[in-house]
Amino acid sequence: MREGTVVSVSSDQVEFELGAEIRLSILPEVSVLLSVFKFDRLEWAIEKLTELGVARIFPVISRRTEAHLGKAAEKRVERWRKIALEAAQQARRTLPPEVLSPAPLKRVVGAIQDCGIVLDEGEESVSLKSALRECRPPVWLAFGPEGGWSPEEIELFHQHGWKTASLGSTILRAETAAIAAVAITVSELTRNSPATNH
Repeated sequence: MREGTVVSVSSDQVEFELGAEIRLSILPEVSVLLSVFKFDRLEWAIEKLTELGVARIFPVISRRTEAHLGKAAEKRVERWRKIALEAAQQARRTLPPEVLSPAPLKRVVGAIQDCGIVLDEGEESVSLKSALRECRPPVWLAFGPEGGWSPEEIELFHQHGWKTASLGSTILRAETAAIAAVAITVSELTRNSPATNH
C-alpha cells in the first residue's frame, strides 16, 4: 500500500502520483463473542473493537440477553457491518472485521476450536494476562451481557475447553470490558510473539 497524490482529474480518469509505501501493522488474530446488549452501547463497542484490530465480532444470544434485543438483533447485522466498515476506514485498516449473524451461545461455543477465554466476573484467581500465557493466536474472547454469564453458560464454556479469566475486582460494563480486554490481549500477544512485532 502506498500514499498517493491526485495530480489530474478528467471526466474519464484520475491520475495519481505514488508516494511512500505505508507499512501495515500486523496484529495478532483476536476475535470476540459479544453477548447482545443495548444496541447503542453495542454499536459503540463494535466501532472501538474495529479500531483495535479485531478479526471477527460474533454477536451471541445468551441466557441473560434481553428477549426483545435478541429478537431484533438479526435485523441490525447490516447496520453493524456498516459501522465496522466505517471504523475500519477511519483506522486505516485494509479490511473491516467480519461481523457474523447473531446465534445462540450454545450453538457457537463448541464450533470454535481456537484458544478461548471467557471473561467472568466470578473468576477470582486467574487474570486475563495469565490466561493469555497459555494461548497463541488466533484467540477468542467472550463477553457476557449485563448480569454476566449464567453458571450453566460458564460450565458450557468449560466443557468446550475455554478458560475463565478476570479483568480485576471492578465490575465493568460489557462494552468497557470488551475494549479493555482486547487492548490487553493485542498488547500481550504482540509482545510475546516476535512474528507479530512491528
